[in-house]
Amino acid sequence: MLDLAKYQSVGAALKDALDRFAREVCLIEVDREREKERLTYRDFKERAHPLAKALQDAGFSAGNRASIIMTNQSKWLISAYAVFFAGGALVPLDYKLTPDEQWQLLKHSGATILITEYPVWRQLSVSAGRASANVQTVLVTEAPSNAELEGARRWEEFRSEGEPSFLPRTRKDIACVVYSSGTGGRPKGCMMTHENYLEQCVALTSLYPFWPGVRYLSILPTNHAIDFMVGFFGPFTCGAAVVHLRTLRPEYVREAFPKYKITYVSLVPLVLKNLQKGLQARFAALPRGKRKVFNVVAINKMLTKGRPRLGISRLLLKQVHEAFGGELRAIIVGGAFTEPQTLQFFYDLGIPVANGYGLTEAGTAITVNDLRPFRADTVGKPLPGMEVRIMNPASDGVGEVAVRGKTVMAGYLNDPELTAETIVDGWLMTGDLGKFYKHGHLQLSGRKKNMIVTEEGKNIYPEDIESVFEGLPVKEFCVFAANYIWPKRSMTGERLVLALHLEQGQPYSDELRREINVRNQRLLNYKRIHGVVLLEEDFPRTASLKIRRNVLAEGLSKLDSATAVLPL
Repeated sequence: MLDLAKYQSVGAALKDALDRFAREVCLIEVDREREKERLTYRDFKERAHPLAKALQDAGFSAGNRASIIMTNQSKWLISAYAVFFAGGALVPLDYKLTPDEQWQLLKHSGATILITEYPVWRQLSVSAGRASANVQTVLVTEAPSNAELEGARRWEEFRSEGEPSFLPRTRKDIACVVYSSGTGGRPKGCMMTHENYLEQCVALTSLYPFWPGVRYLSILPTNHAIDFMVGFFGPFTCGAAVVHLRTLRPEYVREAFPKYKITYVSLVPLVLKNLQKGLQARFAALPRGKRKVFNVVAINKMLTKGRPRLGISRLLLKQVHEAFGGELRAIIVGGAFTEPQTLQFFYDLGIPVANGYGLTEAGTAITVNDLRPFRADTVGKPLPGMEVRIMNPASDGVGEVAVRGKTVMAGYLNDPELTAETIVDGWLMTGDLGKFYKHGHLQLSGRKKNMIVTEEGKNIYPEDIESVFEGLPVKEFCVFAANYIWPKRSMTGERLVLALHLEQGQPYSDELRREINVRNQRLLNYKRIHGVVLLEEDFPRTASLKIRRNVLAEGLSKLDSATAVLPL
């Protein structure tokens, strides 16, 4: 790994990595069964430098901003490096946002260059929001030869001869403007410095190292903070390889693990949960004679109680580990709350899950489970260099989580007032509630800004309510305060409703209603839900698969509460 303490910028570190690891494979791009391309670090450099030169020839210079809206692929990373090499700042945007939302963020960010792919550009180019942004150059990848590009240029042809000039930046300069998708509220532009990324990379790789030969499977979108770090900057500064899948159909994801001998993968909790369900179904289908695997799991659980023992687990549960390629060291999970039982399920199979907690405003992660010992009911310990404090704790130790360190953002773009509200005396006020256990593990209890106060004056946290309904045999669910939806956006003095999306063809049966009631009775009376709302469409989600609660709430608000809420 490069000694990142010696570097001033992301671009400088990547520049040296391309030379130091020139012969190592850095990217493998796969589309279904077909491997589209395999690039060494030298190949990557040869692709990126002509693009960087073309950007500079077009007037792009230090401090200018370029945005990328693209699915996971080699062109994303090549474009990002070219921007950093030319001294620019990157604005990575979620390709699943609507065109109007994307143009709104492009306008707010001040990006003058947009790099995107043809299917995305087809929608962006006809959106009314285009006129409001200050984008001067649009580069489009993989456009058909006869396509009308509406003023855009082909990414593949946007090249200049000669070597580009590397423009150095300092640690305090802005490297990226990252918009927090959040699960509600208006997205905010977090100004992330080069120091933020350099320090975060050092902290994360001290716990979960990369080296030449390691292969990281990139499933989360690269614009996501987790994948930007552990699916780009982290592996590249260590000479590792990133595997991109152009399709995320489960059968091709499963095939990738043994085919490419994957070492690490990052998942969001929803995907991890689906993976658990699939494995459990396969275990349940085993004939009686092969069910001795459950005894072996129990033995592995006993032997790995204090810490992971990958060698032992791979011997005891050989078939399970071979299905994951035999080289998987950890699954990294974050972005939302993960059920402890899901984490424990994988750990008992000898597959450590590095669950963590982070905010866009604080870089990739604040805490990560170091697995010594494994605590499924927590989000781990603060990363090296991170200070975490519980502000104004109640009698049970729960208070607001505050963070200080070199990975905390410089502030919100063009919003000094919000920045001052969020960063107080150097501490980032997360809006999350939690407490520490005596061994330093952080347990989250909910979000302060998502707090609901009942008519009895009791404070409750939706995450606590939802955890009681985890495992409910439905496709997806979400808890809301009724007055948040009908008719006013208030979090006080209201009742709770459970929004349900059933599986296709699944009825809202008496059996399901009884199960909801049984679970509901486990809650204290002031925490119980008072009704159910059935929805027929998939819940809106971000690219990292978190429920977009504000969008879902807007959809619910169009229903008549008098008839939509079914009493329990």
